[in-house]
Amino acid sequence: MDVKEAWVTALAGGCAGMSVDVTLFPLDTVKTRLQSEVGFSRAGGFRGIYSGLPSVVAGSFPTAGLFFCAYEGMKNFGRGYLSESWDPVLHMTAASTGEVTACLVRVPVEVIKQRAQATRFRSSDILRETLRTEGFRGLYRGYISTVLREIPFSFIQFPLWEYFKKTWSSFQKSPVDPWQSSICGATSGCIAAGITTPLDVAKTRIMLAETGSAFSTGSISFAIRAVYRENGMQGLFAGVVPRMLWITVGGAIFLGVYDKAKVVLSSAHMDTS
Repeated sequence: MDVKEAWVTALAGGCAGMSVDVTLFPLDTVKTRLQSEVGFSRAGGFRGIYSGLPSVVAGSFPTAGLFFCAYEGMKNFGRGYLSESWDPVLHMTAASTGEVTACLVRVPVEVIKQRAQATRFRSSDILRETLRTEGFRGLYRGYISTVLREIPFSFIQFPLWEYFKKTWSSFQKSPVDPWQSSICGATSGCIAAGITTPLDVAKTRIMLAETGSAFSTGSISFAIRAVYRENGMQGLFAGVVPRMLWITVGGAIFLGVYDKAKVVLSSAHMDTS
């Protein structure tokens, strides 16, 4: 992937990330509060559902841009060595690489966003307090649990997305349009979201935990066991409906906007060349 292609990919990914995060932020707030240890009502209920939005606006563009640069870069690299039969493995590897890279930005944003969603403090106040009490390391609390949540999710979503697009393209004997890619993204995202909800619950508990508590250690296996002891399977799938709804709609917007933005940006680049 050359420099110009990388810029197109990064900008398209950034546009996609910004679109989905801003549009669906209220639903994400409801999901976070349903998963909070203190419960939905005490975490804020339906009040202040845009709490934490500034941190998302600041982080969504670079996060998605980094993800797609790593994803497309790994795909292009792998295709030079692997046959088409290896595509599912290549897509899983590329998605995992993208997630590990993107989480360098995503995790600090998630920490500030989720604490703002579950409290009544502003993002800027939470950032200052986190740095004061936990240092820079506090912004990366939950990094491992986030990566362990995102990789299984991407292992499912992106190979399915690519497979659905390829199948649809073969059926109509032409490349899929962005709106068709959007439907493929919604379907693959919905499936992945439902399966990986327990990992999302564990990640939320770790990020919201008070400093020094058992959850704050960042152990995803401990968090899953603790949530299961408290509330059983119902606890592990807390917020599954808004999560699936969020990611179904989000997958449609995210992957549809990404493909559309790539077409527009690539065309604009060709026109100016």
